[in-house]
Amino acid sequence: MYIKQKFAIFLVLILAACNNMEVPILEENPPEFDGQNAFKQVANQVSLGPRYPGSEGHQKVQEYIKEELERFGWMVDIQLKDVSGKNVNNIIAYRQNVDLNEPSWIILGAHYDTRLVSERDLDPDQQSEPGIGANDGASGVAVLLELARVLPKLQNSDVWLVFFDAEDNGRIPGWDWVMGSTVFVESLTTHPDKVVIVDMVGDKDQDIYIEKSSDPDLTAEIWNVASGLGISTFLPEPKHQILDDHTPFLMAGIPAIDIIDFNYPHWHTTQDTLDKISAQSLKNVGDVLFFWLVQKEISID
Repeated sequence: MYIKQKFAIFLVLILAACNNMEVPILEENPPEFDGQNAFKQVANQVSLGPRYPGSEGHQKVQEYIKEELERFGWMVDIQLKDVSGKNVNNIIAYRQNVDLNEPSWIILGAHYDTRLVSERDLDPDQQSEPGIGANDGASGVAVLLELARVLPKLQNSDVWLVFFDAEDNGRIPGWDWVMGSTVFVESLTTHPDKVVIVDMVGDKDQDIYIEKSSDPDLTAEIWNVASGLGISTFLPEPKHQILDDHTPFLMAGIPAIDIIDFNYPHWHTTQDTLDKISAQSLKNVGDVLFFWLVQKEISID
């Protein structure tokens, strides 16, 4: 895969040169998105136990995400908001780049909380127990953290990594879905150009269909990159319409998509565990997002 990555970058640079385009400055041997590193990021989160809001694991995973981002050279802010008596803590990572000239503002997002209950569990005795959220929670965070490690500083794009709190506890008294992303969107004074949400992407049996409510143009961009890289788990067919962290952005008129594998039988059960996760599945998504961002460095104006 590393040879394919270097070849893809080479083609981009040649095309740019042939068309007198601005060529991005990239490292000679840029870091590669490592699926095993991403898998370790999932394992590290799972080791903290359930991470539902208010739990010890929730506090620990906030600290862990912040420390990892700072270790990789990102600046980190915490957005704290009281919503109906619930503390919502979004983690926002960005890079300070004074050389950017009217850059495109891109947000990559994932939720880091897990669910208070496992109501879909086949064992009735487990349905009131919190889930561990290896796929539903930890996988999206893992992809973003590995991107934080390998993503070069870009000239034409201002990339934020946003880790949303309180996404996953709807249909529980006192809670709602997508609380963190809703708070984030309501706080915006200007709008990002594009938003990509990553959720439930670590399944060993990966099938990522087009989420029906996602912005079609942005979807086409991402799926075209996947096709170009030969990643066949991005399926060019719409299947599910899902309320997820992309929804508040769409409602505000912001182009957003949800990269999600919803064909996952362990969703909202106690069986959403580390053994269901594949390093290759994480790498598939990481590679697509990495090259999508790098390709955007080529100006076509």
